[in-house]
Amino acid sequence: MRHGKKFNHLGRKTAHRHAMLSNMACSLIEHKRISTTLAKAKALRVYVEPIITKSKDDSTHARRTAFSYLKSKEAVTELFRNIAPKIADRPGGYCRIIRTGYRLGDNAEMCMIELVDFNEVYTAGDAKKATTRRSRRGGSTTKKAETTETVDAVAEVVEETPVVEAAEETPAVDETPADEAPSTDEEKKDEE
Repeated sequence: MRHGKKFNHLGRKTAHRHAMLSNMACSLIEHKRISTTLAKAKALRVYVEPIITKSKDDSTHARRTAFSYLKSKEAVTELFRNIAPKIADRPGGYCRIIRTGYRLGDNAEMCMIELVDFNEVYTAGDAKKATTRRSRRGGSTTKKAETTETVDAVAEVVEETPVVEAAEETPAVDETPADEAPSTDEEKKDEE
């Protein structure tokens, strides 16, 4: 019986499963996004997130532990050099799984697993916005300075613009329909 055993074996023996997850974790760390089946992505998330958490502490022990899981010097270097500083303030949830449909051959549910902080589409729109608070004491001095500069600039433009009386200088326009309009310069001279 398999009561209470929630680990997905992915239809593989232990050594094959560990090697596959290690290779997928290295690919995820190096490329920041990979496409795979949903079951493998869920197993990979469970496998790689503790490794990423360990990478926040850049020590020899943490590097050796990560290397024992990943088996790739390049992936460990990328993890500790580029990924760890970017996820330092994130308390967990480093991977995002986005379902992409079903595979044509065997109808397996496919998805894309990616590192959350390395997606430009989501993070560009989600830039940190400056929080503003209203208080009774008034605004900050920078906002007051900006508004006074804007008001001064508008006043200068208004002073420089000459006031033109539209009624006196507007010439009378001869409105002729498009089909009756003269087509060449010679016809225009004939009509005058």
